[in-house]
Amino acid sequence: MSVIGVLVGFVAIGILSPLPVLGPILGGFVGGLIAGGGAGRGAVTGLVAGILGSIVLWLLVTLIGGALLGVLGGLIGTVIGAGILILSLYTGVLGLVGGAIGGALRR
Repeated sequence: MSVIGVLVGFVAIGILSPLPVLGPILGGFVGGLIAGGGAGRGAVTGLVAGILGSIVLWLLVTLIGGALLGVLGGLIGTVIGAGILILSLYTGVLGLVGGAIGGALRR
């Protein structure tokens, strides 16, 4: 895993987050490309960048949907917790795929 690759992948995912599937894949790809070292190293770099990138997506969802969640009252914590888990898995797995491709191409 490359710290620079993770940071660049994280920033790329943050910038490309409005693109539903392509954002995490391209961010992981960039991170894996920078990390190099084959598909395994690129995949780990993309995974970490994807999980960190889920923070950006979570903030966007919270800001946009915060008013709607406020109406639900007691379910807010459950919905937010489930949302964080789903977004982390979503961006993590797609980042892993992109990172593996980027690492394999760099090699």
